[in-house]
Amino acid sequence: MKIVDMRVHSIAMADPPLRSSYGLHAPYALRNVIELESEDGLVGIAETYGGEKPAAALREVSGRVVGANPYRLTGDLLGFVEGEGGGLDRSQTYHVPGENPLDTSSRTYAAIETACLDLIGRAVGQPVCDLIGGRVRNEVPFSAYPFYKHGGGGGEGDDAREDKYGEALSPEALVGQVKQMFDEYGFGSVKFKGGVFDPEIEVETIRQIRQEFGPSVPLRIDPNSAWTVETSIKVGRDLKEELSGGGYLEDPAMGIDGMAAVRAGLLAEDVDTPLASNVAVTSFEHIPESVKKEAVQVILCDHHYWGGMRQVQYLGKICQVFGIGLSMHSNSHLGVSLMAMTHAAAATKHLTYACDTHYPWQSEKDEIVAGGRIPIVNGCVKIPKKPGLGVDLDYDQIARGKALFEKVPYRKRDDQAEMRMHVDPNWERVLPRW
Repeated sequence: MKIVDMRVHSIAMADPPLRSSYGLHAPYALRNVIELESEDGLVGIAETYGGEKPAAALREVSGRVVGANPYRLTGDLLGFVEGEGGGLDRSQTYHVPGENPLDTSSRTYAAIETACLDLIGRAVGQPVCDLIGGRVRNEVPFSAYPFYKHGGGGGEGDDAREDKYGEALSPEALVGQVKQMFDEYGFGSVKFKGGVFDPEIEVETIRQIRQEFGPSVPLRIDPNSAWTVETSIKVGRDLKEELSGGGYLEDPAMGIDGMAAVRAGLLAEDVDTPLASNVAVTSFEHIPESVKKEAVQVILCDHHYWGGMRQVQYLGKICQVFGIGLSMHSNSHLGVSLMAMTHAAAATKHLTYACDTHYPWQSEKDEIVAGGRIPIVNGCVKIPKKPGLGVDLDYDQIARGKALFEKVPYRKRDDQAEMRMHVDPNWERVLPRW
């Protein structure tokens, strides 16, 4: 089999005004969708981070893709995910996901690998998760992912969307947001995005969520490095009970050294809450230092920037060996990416926490999967009984997304610019803030 064409589609989709320590989400998020067509007329697909630079990186490698054998291509390109440097710059501490120039090659490789696996799966009639070693679960659990949020449902002008969840800038409103998500999707755990308000407010938010849902629902909080070591220790101590029973404290302080100091400080106060990371630890090169310093007890992988689905499997085995938990990070995404996440998780035995997903924040109007939105039932996504990723593209929706991309002014994610435009003209992302 030979690849005869590679197509890259840059699209836009509405995104609600969600808050984090990075700032404020723009009215539109960007995605890139790729197609690899074989000489037999089969097409493998993938979805990855959006904007001009990721699209340019994909097109730059197209000369090595077209004409290649998809069974061998990812091996030929393996240098894209080997030999990349570690260190703070390689982390996401100062970069929103998808905008870190030092993980460009990993993201590019991951998109090509996903499309190749989808293409091969379609050719041999097998789901992707069974191609990469066989599924260990038929469905994958995901968490509710509540955010502090301004009013609005995303989009602009005539394309403004219904504000499904409403403004949520208080603990009480966050509880209502989680209840809506639980009612619609059947989630069984909560990953709460903090780093927005004074830590005392965010502690109270977690406490009210626990009061509403009880100790059987695991709770996690992620302030994206917004706190000092001292504040992180205080929050961990204050939420010792609320974050027990399957919860964790994610990236409270900056870097591996900061995380190690928080862990040591919490243990000194008899608080054994695990620390999780998708900011301090984002590559294999970070793991030895993190293990040596006991900095991170749960890694949130992301097949997009860890270098693909098979790299996630390798990570799972390493985490199992060192007694590190494993979950999955999410960014604003559509159904193709959700299915790739699901296949990667289904084939990774050492998945110890429900995965993150932004999928409830996106709308049917933007979905590019033929047949509409991917069902999330009882908090889980099932592996379809179809080959490859199990989904096809709706080309009318792809055309709509491309037209929208050409119309909107956004060409990369810039949460700081949105904060300055809509909240505070002098706002800057300061780490640590509290």
